[in-house]
Amino acid sequence: MSQQLALFDLPPGPAPRAGDRQPVMAPAQAGHAPMAGKTRASPTAPATTAPASLLAPVEFRHPRASRELRLGDAVVAYALQRVRRRSIGFTVGPDGLSVRAPGWVTLGAVDAALREKADWILRKLSEARQRQQRLESARIVWADGALLPYLGEPLQLVLDPGHGFSDPGALLLACAGSGDAPRLQIALPHSATAAQIRDAVQAWLMRAARRHFSARLDHFAPLLGVRWSRLRLSSAQTRWGSAKADGSIRLNWRLLHYRPAIIDYVVAHELAHLRVMDHSPRFWDTVASVVPDYARLRGHLRDAPAPLWE
Repeated sequence: MSQQLALFDLPPGPAPRAGDRQPVMAPAQAGHAPMAGKTRASPTAPATTAPASLLAPVEFRHPRASRELRLGDAVVAYALQRVRRRSIGFTVGPDGLSVRAPGWVTLGAVDAALREKADWILRKLSEARQRQQRLESARIVWADGALLPYLGEPLQLVLDPGHGFSDPGALLLACAGSGDAPRLQIALPHSATAAQIRDAVQAWLMRAARRHFSARLDHFAPLLGVRWSRLRLSSAQTRWGSAKADGSIRLNWRLLHYRPAIIDYVVAHELAHLRVMDHSPRFWDTVASVVPDYARLRGHLRDAPAPLWE
C-alpha cells in the first residue's frame, strides 16, 4: 500500500533552453548526505560529529535512491523522478520514499519540501516498514505441521499420503482436542516439495472460497436489493474485489485468511457497487445499511496484511 502527498503548487518556472543544465545545490548547501558515487560535499563544509554514545540513525533506503537526506533522527535515501507537473509529490510505499518534481525545481527546493513534511514522511515510512515486517513474520512455511490463517483462526497442514478424499487433494478436519487447531489433511507424501504443498493448499482454499463467497453473496444481495450474476476468484496482490454493472463480482480468494466479519464487509462492499458505482457518501451509507461497523473492519483489512505465499 502506497501513501501519497502532493505539495507546493509552484508557479511555472522558466522553460529550459537547449543545452541548459538544471542548477544543482551542493550537498552541503542542500543539507543532505551524498549517495555513494554522487557529488561530494565541499571539504570546507563544517562537519558535525555526533557523540559516540548515540546510536546510529534509522535508515530508510529506496532501492532506486539517487538522493539522501537527514530528516530528524533518520537518514532517508529517496528516488527522485523529474516529471512535467506543477507540484512536488511524495509517495511512500513498500520500497520507501519516491519524489516526483518538476524539472525546473532545484534539488535544494526538493529537500526543503521534504524537511517541511518530515513528520508525515517519517511516520509513513515507519508504518510501511512495520507492515513489511508483519508480512515477513506471516510468511507461510510450506511443510508438514505448518500453520496458516483460515477464517481468522490457525489451520494446521498435515501431510497424509495414504488417505483418499472426496474433495480432491485435501480434507478439513475438526480440532483433535480442546485448544488444538483444526487440521487440513493433504494427500501428499512426506517428501513433497514446498511448491507441491502450496499448490495443493491453494487449490483447496479456492474451492472453499467459492463456496463461502457464494453463500455470503446470496445472504447480502436481497438485503441490498440487488442481484449478482457471476462470481470470479481473483489472485490480485493489491485489490480485494470488484463489481460490474452486469452483476459480475470478483473476489480475492486470499480473503479466506480473514475472519468472517471482514469477508462480509468486502462482499457487501462489492454488492453495494451494484447500486452505487462510486465511493460517494451514498455508497458508504448503502454499505452501512448491512454492515454498520464497516469502517472498523475496513481498517483491520488495511492494517493486517494477508500472509505471503511465496
